[in-house]
Amino acid sequence: MYINKPASYTDYYELTMAQGYFLSGKYKKSAGFDYFFRKIPFKGGYVIYAGLNELIKTVKNLNFSEAEVEYLRKEGFQEEFLEYLKTFEFKGNIYSVKEGEIVFPTEPVLRVEGNLLETQLIETLLLNILNFQSLIATKAARIKLAAGENSVVLDFGLRRSQGLGGIHATRAAMIGGFDGTSNVYSAQRFNVPAGGTMAHSWVQSFDSEIDSFRMYAKYYPDDTTLLVDTYDTLGCGLPNAIKVAKELEKRGHKMKAIRLDSGDLAYFSKQSRKMLDDAGLDYVKIAASNQLDERVIHSLKTQNAPIDIYGVGTRLVTGHTSPALDGVYKLNSVSGSPKLKISENIEKITLPGNKKIYRYCNDDGTFYGDAILFDDENVIERMHHPTFPAKKSDLTSRTFEELLKPVIKQGKIVSEISDIQKIADYARKRLSLLHPEYKRLENPHIYKVGISTKLMEKRDVLLKIFKS
Repeated sequence: MYINKPASYTDYYELTMAQGYFLSGKYKKSAGFDYFFRKIPFKGGYVIYAGLNELIKTVKNLNFSEAEVEYLRKEGFQEEFLEYLKTFEFKGNIYSVKEGEIVFPTEPVLRVEGNLLETQLIETLLLNILNFQSLIATKAARIKLAAGENSVVLDFGLRRSQGLGGIHATRAAMIGGFDGTSNVYSAQRFNVPAGGTMAHSWVQSFDSEIDSFRMYAKYYPDDTTLLVDTYDTLGCGLPNAIKVAKELEKRGHKMKAIRLDSGDLAYFSKQSRKMLDDAGLDYVKIAASNQLDERVIHSLKTQNAPIDIYGVGTRLVTGHTSPALDGVYKLNSVSGSPKLKISENIEKITLPGNKKIYRYCNDDGTFYGDAILFDDENVIERMHHPTFPAKKSDLTSRTFEELLKPVIKQGKIVSEISDIQKIADYARKRLSLLHPEYKRLENPHIYKVGISTKLMEKRDVLLKIFKS
């Protein structure tokens, strides 16, 4: 689902700069920008790159409607510039790593080339789409890893999301490994599995709990999941669910699951499993919800809680503990001349020029480290730590793959627009090639990301020039 009328989906200063570039004639100059992030969210060891296909489709449809032009006219923008905007379309190039790729700090995972005006104008929507979806996809991957491949994890987050962010949160969650969603809008838009059961209000609306269960089972005999904690989970919720399950059996059906939504989930799930098994209902699954995230689920798993299905909402769609990915969009060149941004904080000094990423592997095919090098470089023998150049890694005996590929050339889409399941499968495959030490919740290893000798030397020369 790309953004309708994306031209106005921007920050005001993008338009003031665009007009300045146009009126001065600078807009005809070629430019390059890099998208990267500086810090991994959730104190984790990796990020799942998501949102690329939505960005591609949005950029492709970037043009100014009459209503948008009229609004800018009222804002005082000059007529000459507005006439230019009436025929505007993005005609530049975009190179990117594949959606679903595992990426790391400082890497230019997307590069935009074109004239100075068009490359600047897409900054805000690019950051909005990639930062949010990459954040949520990463959170989802962490949750799925904590739950395990044999567990089902569902997105329950729409009601707690920040407005319409819940739409793209579902898409990103699926890329991160979730199995379905309660969000009907996103399920329809992105063709992903939808599902849901009942709320406490269903149970409360009846004169008795068991009547509510029986009525639900009547209408959904092959998809009955009963919420058992409205009144007393073990005192009446479970016993009533067991009665209805037995009644379903007599009619030739099987109850699907019971759901726990409050209390001590480890204790209640163990007691529920025992009661269900004692009643001969070992096929009935146990679902759990209520403020779950990767750390809570990890705790439940270490307590051997027999939970089969996890419904995760608030802490997924809000990116709990890391509400934003700090992705940035920085100029790397103008008219072929390398540019960089200088900061008192050495970690915020950008890398000049058009660049690419080589991913190096261990002998078993797992990821070893990533090198950032100039686009015109080929084989390199070593890479240096970006901020501590004395730290370097020998690369001579390692195989590698190039990660940045063209997705838009001269304004035309040249890459495959994959469906979500294909992207999710790719993310899962790539995550399997990352050693467990980088994926653990506590104190994960820091993945190696370095720069080539040529890039390091060029950066240092430019630093001296711009500081003088």
